[in-house]
Amino acid sequence: MLQVAQYRGVLYLQYLLVFVDIIINAFVDVLPFSSVIQLVLFIIQDVCLIFAAIVVFLMFFNTYVFQAGLVGYLVTKFKFTVLILFLYFAMCVSLHIWTMTLRWDDTQRTYIWKPGFQALYILQRVGAVFYYYYYKRTALRLGDPRFYKDSDWLRQQFEKVR
Repeated sequence: MLQVAQYRGVLYLQYLLVFVDIIINAFVDVLPFSSVIQLVLFIIQDVCLIFAAIVVFLMFFNTYVFQAGLVGYLVTKFKFTVLILFLYFAMCVSLHIWTMTLRWDDTQRTYIWKPGFQALYILQRVGAVFYYYYYKRTALRLGDPRFYKDSDWLRQQFEKVR
């Protein structure tokens, strides 16, 4: 069972990972970094996204609901969050590869006017808003004590599955 102090630490870790993503999204295109520094920042962002997904899945595995065999309930309850996690990660990696391909030799090139690149850039930034919202919502929802102990609510869910 997850204790309050442990959950607080995990929640702060999740907030830190989202904050790092926000900061990198906000400033990596505006500030004139060298290509290597920009590449390192993109790698840090992608690693933070991977860690964020790992933390969410570890929180899923830690719930009593998961341990009781109601994996389907967790999947249906949080399927949109998991979908957003993977889509956002794919958009970020795609945008990072394309950005580095276009800017590697010319770091002073701030704006790229290719229609496909701009479309991916806009999709990634809009996807980021959804990612931040659903990730934070999931992090807070997984703090619900009902997920971590046996209760009448859990038994009712278990009966619905049978």
